[in-house]
Amino acid sequence: MAATALERCPTGIEGLDNILDGGLPRGNTILLSGSCGTGKTTLGLEFLVRGAMAGERTLFLSVTEASQKIVENLSTFEFFDHKLLEENKIIFIDVPILFEKLGLSKEELTPEDIDLFITSVSNLAASLKIQRLVLDSVTSVCFRIRHEEKIRDFILKLGKSLSDLSCTTMLVSEIGPQSSRYSQYGVEEAIADGVILLGNVQRQGDLLRTLQVIKVRGTTHSRAQYVIEITPLGILLAPFLKGGRRDGGNHE
Repeated sequence: MAATALERCPTGIEGLDNILDGGLPRGNTILLSGSCGTGKTTLGLEFLVRGAMAGERTLFLSVTEASQKIVENLSTFEFFDHKLLEENKIIFIDVPILFEKLGLSKEELTPEDIDLFITSVSNLAASLKIQRLVLDSVTSVCFRIRHEEKIRDFILKLGKSLSDLSCTTMLVSEIGPQSSRYSQYGVEEAIADGVILLGNVQRQGDLLRTLQVIKVRGTTHSRAQYVIEITPLGILLAPFLKGGRRDGGNHE
């Protein structure tokens, strides 16, 4: 049974949950957009780890980077406990291996291939009782779909199949640093329930990472821009002060 719009899925990132009035509506599909080095993968991983720490089953689908390397990088954070892996609270799957098992070797995926992939992901989520899922990145999958109408159908079907399982999903979207869109093809953001934009901003010789919630259906939220810091304890947010320096000691 699908989750109600009022049911919350706290991200576990305190500043972000404050912005979202308590967290994401459970079952939503969120586009996590940004250019290289903005912290997309880190935010998605912390979202899963915080959920796993709260007793939820979580799944990370990696398209371009081997899961082993991601786990090694995740181990540098103090909030990560390897027991979460041993207890299958957080599960990593390499999408290229999944494609190979499904026989999806063609350069361009057909509508039947896309449906097979969605069904496989949905069946995995259902059998493993997954409550949080991150696909990193949806852009890499869409490169093999190519056509906007097929991409629209893919996002719609994938989002609905996971929402029906009450699974809250983050789709990592790779964009250029000067992009005026939140996705490669410009249709993903229209279909997703929400968009969180990560960026880089030059300020007094520093390159600051920023976060802005563009939209999230089913909840009120701030649309202000925040500075984020990636620390061993996790992601911290601070107000972005447009008129001067940010206050790095006043995290939300």
